[in-house]
Amino acid sequence: MADIIANLAIIIFMKRDIFAIVGPTASGKSDLALNLAKKIDGVILSVDSLSIYKEIDIASAKPSKKELKEILHFGVDEIFPNQKFDVIKFIEIFKKAKSYASTHQKPLIIVGGSSFYLKILTSGISQTPPISNEAKLKTQKLLKDIKKAYTLLEQIDSSYAKQIEPNDKYRIQKALELYFEINTPPTNFFAKNPPTPIMPNLEIFEIEINKEKLRERIALRTKKMIKMGLIDEVFYLEKKYKRAINPLKAIGIKESLDFLDGRISLKELEEKIIINTARLAKKQITFNKTQLKIAFRGLPEEIFNLLL
Repeated sequence: MADIIANLAIIIFMKRDIFAIVGPTASGKSDLALNLAKKIDGVILSVDSLSIYKEIDIASAKPSKKELKEILHFGVDEIFPNQKFDVIKFIEIFKKAKSYASTHQKPLIIVGGSSFYLKILTSGISQTPPISNEAKLKTQKLLKDIKKAYTLLEQIDSSYAKQIEPNDKYRIQKALELYFEINTPPTNFFAKNPPTPIMPNLEIFEIEINKEKLRERIALRTKKMIKMGLIDEVFYLEKKYKRAINPLKAIGIKESLDFLDGRISLKELEEKIIINTARLAKKQITFNKTQLKIAFRGLPEEIFNLLL
């Protein structure tokens, strides 16, 4: 008990230049980060798979135009939906945000639901060799059948395959491309080329919220998104960019496309978004618990008071 109190005291009195706030989707991370940024004169780096894109405003539930004017955000409206976003781009944006915060002597608050990118900061990434067009084309052909591609990865490197989901197209693609390029299982390559952490001691604070409350918040946010014009936004995106781009496979967008195709009703659209968002939240909670070192877990108001 004495150790817990001592550690909590260290957290309370530590001066923070950079820290992160995580939690499942719809748990109130953005509101917490905004309120904190106003209080401590900070800037925000959004770690979100959709907010990064311009023109995806409602489906991403990104901060309002007014909020974006009040507090400087990095990682929001950085690229267009048909442009590539990957780990390299994220690190580039992180370095830009860190440099700005340091130069202007402002705290940097990292916030978002895509904790995979936080894992990159704390654990690092291995430098992989350039991938040839031949390896990319070979992989793309296999990815037309994701199950077949995952089965092949299991045969090539069962250890690596166990670490990812069978439908994780991005990581399956990267693993197969690497294998076809160097003819070596990814596990062997990464063992010889260990990752270098970028922010190994990054303090991470996680919002805790019970399932019932989270489900209510997801339902309310879904209703709000539909009322704000989610379907019109998706119609515009599909018309401008077609359906092949990755952002149009995101929750909220893919269900809206089904509605526009006449496959589901408006009520079913709302229900499907709520169900799929709740499933995503569950995965996020599991990832944060198993993959991140959390300094403190608690209610938003507890974290707010702790970080003032």
